[in-house]
Amino acid sequence: MDDGRGELVAIAGEAVTLLTRELARGRRRIELSAAPLPPALAAPALAAPAASTPVDAATPLALPGFEPPAPPRAAAAAPLPAPVRLAPRSDLPGTLAEVKALVDTCRLCPLCETRTRTVFSDGTDKARLMFVGEAPGRDEDLQGVPFVGRAGQLLTKMIEAIQMKRGNVYIANVLKCRPPENRTPIPTEVEKCIPYLEQQIALVRPDLIVALGLSAAQGLLGTKASMGALRGRTFEYKGVPLVATYHPAALLRNPGLKKDAWVDLQRVRDMLREGAPA
Repeated sequence: MDDGRGELVAIAGEAVTLLTRELARGRRRIELSAAPLPPALAAPALAAPAASTPVDAATPLALPGFEPPAPPRAAAAAPLPAPVRLAPRSDLPGTLAEVKALVDTCRLCPLCETRTRTVFSDGTDKARLMFVGEAPGRDEDLQGVPFVGRAGQLLTKMIEAIQMKRGNVYIANVLKCRPPENRTPIPTEVEKCIPYLEQQIALVRPDLIVALGLSAAQGLLGTKASMGALRGRTFEYKGVPLVATYHPAALLRNPGLKKDAWVDLQRVRDMLREGAPA
């Protein structure tokens, strides 16, 4: 015997379809008229509907089987990694003055036999920006200060071009002694000398390192990549951000590279202004 339940289900389905369509069209309120129930449904057990039932688009429809899905849970934000700082080496002195004194007497490689003076650093030990070249040249070997020849004069102008002063940066080299005839440092020399530079970086704690020239960049990063592949990117040396650009001596030999070097310097300037990762 049909008790009217099938017809009730059909009417409910049509109502859901109608309500869904109107809400999708942007209707904010829908009035449902109180039309009389068909005779078959007018059983005493069924309560008559209210005269007017407002439906707001913002209120989910509470119909069995049509409940809105639960909102997705927001993913927990991953904690930011703690900044990495290069710890001073325990096998070297803990002050720059003591490290310099050790460098002055260093005899770990044959360059000690041909040097005039060791070349340790220039600038302030409180610098945010550190420049690292490959090795001293003739003028540096005579004076014991990095970047004092023609290339050094150009470096000073490069520093000033980004609204900084040479006395406010820290300048060093991978090698502390001049290679004969200014040749490129060889791997064994870099291996013996780079711990001194690592200790300098750890004690100065710069926010950013600029590697001047391919030899310096390759020595610090342990790579054979070309300067073209290294420029325009940010690397890390022991947790300190590092960018590479041309050595001032290369700019003197090939002035056409100055445009690219200027692009690199502007990037260095902007990184410091924005706060290079500490």
